[in-house]
Amino acid sequence: MLIHQFITFGFACTPLYFVWEKVIGMHDTKSIFLRALVRLPVVIPIWFLAIIFPFFGPINSAVGALLVTFTVYIIPSLAHMLTYRSASARQNAAEKPPFFMPSWTGMYVVNAFVVGWVLVVGFGFGGWASMTNFIKQVDTFGLFAKCYQCPPPRPPPSAAGGAHH
Repeated sequence: MLIHQFITFGFACTPLYFVWEKVIGMHDTKSIFLRALVRLPVVIPIWFLAIIFPFFGPINSAVGALLVTFTVYIIPSLAHMLTYRSASARQNAAEKPPFFMPSWTGMYVVNAFVVGWVLVVGFGFGGWASMTNFIKQVDTFGLFAKCYQCPPPRPPPSAAGGAHH
């Protein structure tokens, strides 16, 4: 999981690195060491934010269910359906449906299924589950948490419940 996080961090920050390198005029530098050094002003604030907000997981889950479902699945499928709704648009299409989908009607049905499924399962159930999880965990959120989601401390043993001999 740690390797996955490092790779994801690298992919997510690459556009920021390129913009930063262009801003300071280091984009064409061939030295990997120098480029890594120049990227530190981008990396350090992001690490600092990650330490401040250790509860990003529940927020990320809610954003994924409520926003990403639309931008990745629903909007592209609806756009495809709207773009090719007329016969002339389908006839002049740069790409035809794949060989295993012999008609545009089949493509329309697949897109409609994707929209319906993701709306119900991704946005509906996923949104409900992530918001329920978020609400359940909101009391554990805190900036610079010493121990995020640690079990509550055990009460000290009472003197009244002493040893029985």
